[in-house]
Amino acid sequence: MAVTKERKAELIKQYGKDDKDSGSAAVQVALLTERIKGLTEHMKAHKKDFHTRRGLLMLVGKRRRLLSYIKAQDIEGYRSLIKSLGIRDNIQ
Repeated sequence: MAVTKERKAELIKQYGKDDKDSGSAAVQVALLTERIKGLTEHMKAHKKDFHTRRGLLMLVGKRRRLLSYIKAQDIEGYRSLIKSLGIRDNIQ
């Protein structure tokens, strides 16, 4: 369920400015998306796991707030980020 060190390093390298840039909004969104995908698969198998459901909804909310920040700062960067991550554009 958790993101492995290797996968985390790949995402940081792909979306960050350098290998140590784990704090930028784009990297955070990529890491959250990876965690959300894992939890979504868990929820498909365990439909009544309400504690995980709450955590998943909190992660989705955090990702939504970060995406709205990115959209306000850099619209082209936002469009390329959601396209590469494969998520929908539902931020107003």
